[in-house]
Amino acid sequence: MSEVKIKTRQMGATATLGRTGFPHVVSATGGTLDIVTGATQPGFNPLDLLYASLSACLTMSARISASQMGVLEKLTELTAVVTGEKAADGLSRVQTFNIAFTIRGDIDAQTREAIARAAEDEICTVSNTIRGNPDFATTIYG
Repeated sequence: MSEVKIKTRQMGATATLGRTGFPHVVSATGGTLDIVTGATQPGFNPLDLLYASLSACLTMSARISASQMGVLEKLTELTAVVTGEKAADGLSRVQTFNIAFTIRGDIDAQTREAIARAAEDEICTVSNTIRGNPDFATTIYG
């Protein structure tokens, strides 16, 4: 019997910000990203990154879902557009995530719906985390 090897990936990110300027983010694997905050600046602000994480996770999860349902070979393209609505009162937060899936291929409407629901409700770590109430373990250094 062969042994199953599971590859793990380092995860996490470090943001650095000086007295002026914008945050510079480095992933645990060395990827870099500069954050923008101006309304017309091209690039990602923190909320864009949240939406990007959710949209990327949903498309990858939908592909997994299609594979589990045996229709991956019929799939040609997956798109998840994610936007949000900030809460009008209380803490600053996104109150509603608006998700628009496009699932292209020779797949019927019922199966498309099942793919999207499984991706969003079961498979995607990001959507599961946002729906949950994760703990924060914060350490402060000087």
